[in-house]
Amino acid sequence: MGELAIRVQHVSKQYRLGEKRCPTDTFRDHLMQSLSKVFTPMPRQARSTIWALKDVSLEVNHGDVLGIVGHNGAGKSTLLKILSNLTPPTSGRVELYGRVGSLLEVGTGFHGELTGRENIYLSGAIQGMKKKEIERKFDDIVAFAEIRKFLDTPVKRYSSGMYVRLAFAVAAHLEPEILVVDEVLAVGDVAFQKKCLGKMEHVAKTGRTVLFVSHNLGSLVQLCPRAVLLEKGRIVRAGSSQEIVEGYLSEVFSQEHADKVNSFKPRSGKDRLRFTRTSMRTAAGSPTSTPIAGLPVDIIMEFESHEDLPHVQFMLTIFNQKMVPVTHCHVQASVGSFFVQKGIGQVVCRIDRLPLPRGTYKMAVAAADDHGDLDVVPSACYFNIEASTFFPTTFAPPTEYCTVLVDQAWRLEGQEVHGETG
Repeated sequence: MGELAIRVQHVSKQYRLGEKRCPTDTFRDHLMQSLSKVFTPMPRQARSTIWALKDVSLEVNHGDVLGIVGHNGAGKSTLLKILSNLTPPTSGRVELYGRVGSLLEVGTGFHGELTGRENIYLSGAIQGMKKKEIERKFDDIVAFAEIRKFLDTPVKRYSSGMYVRLAFAVAAHLEPEILVVDEVLAVGDVAFQKKCLGKMEHVAKTGRTVLFVSHNLGSLVQLCPRAVLLEKGRIVRAGSSQEIVEGYLSEVFSQEHADKVNSFKPRSGKDRLRFTRTSMRTAAGSPTSTPIAGLPVDIIMEFESHEDLPHVQFMLTIFNQKMVPVTHCHVQASVGSFFVQKGIGQVVCRIDRLPLPRGTYKMAVAAADDHGDLDVVPSACYFNIEASTFFPTTFAPPTEYCTVLVDQAWRLEGQEVHGETG
């Protein structure tokens, strides 16, 4: 077992709803508000509260890269803010063994009136670094952020992309033992997202700890070997990131499409063999209705045969949301046909690297022999793709421009590239 980096013990966080405070209020305003509360007390029923976290316990070792998964409002950002010492827990205890660098919102800790250069030193000082340490990393930060010609411009004039590039560069390069990142990949272009993933992988390989929250679940699977699932402020599951993400997506999908699974009407064919169920599972053997693009998936077609059938051919077709067939898999592509004995059985089609963009899909399955169709089911099952590891970046092509994903490599030839982009 590795050396402990983070220990969270029975942490809860309660927020009171309906209270407002303006940061520009004067002393007179605060005095009048206090007197108003004395003479006109707030009814008890109006002072409602909400628990953003409830009895959360967690241990993370040095060198671990942990993903945090959950719906909006599940408590992910609140947990990271507590770990970053930006807000205290209502109850419970947090122990941090190492310096924490965090990027929770675009430019957290930046001062809009200060230049990029000044904010680098300010952020380093806030993280407890000495001036010499910051100077040693200064050039690397500027090069990563690609904002050198804007270095002496107040950051309030930066674009959102420039802002987040500098914020991430500062958080990742100032050598934190623990790096906490929340939705950094939601802003920035594809090249920057790839750099961020690469940097976080480098940070993890050097033995430091990374906690990562992102709605881009494909990137989370790529970066994080393990993950936890938060629901209504509680940790309900922990395990490999692929299992956590697939289980989370399957639950969401099953709630939306439970009535469509194995819709075996209408169907056609002779009654000598009939499909009874169609499902999908991951390479690890876990059932899923939300496979991850870029990873292996097994399609299982269960059937019952009423007699021995010597030359059975199985096939399936996947349709996208517009009912356009995007791929067709046929047993003749690999083994030709199967000898099927009387009784119950199943046939499995493995797709090694699922090449489908995000969306909802329908699968049709069929079986035939030398005498014609045995069973044809146009709507055997439905599945959804929400996450992708197909590309090394977080890029997801619009579905209106593609029906499948293909491996690709780009390069510019015959020109020299100069300059920086804002």
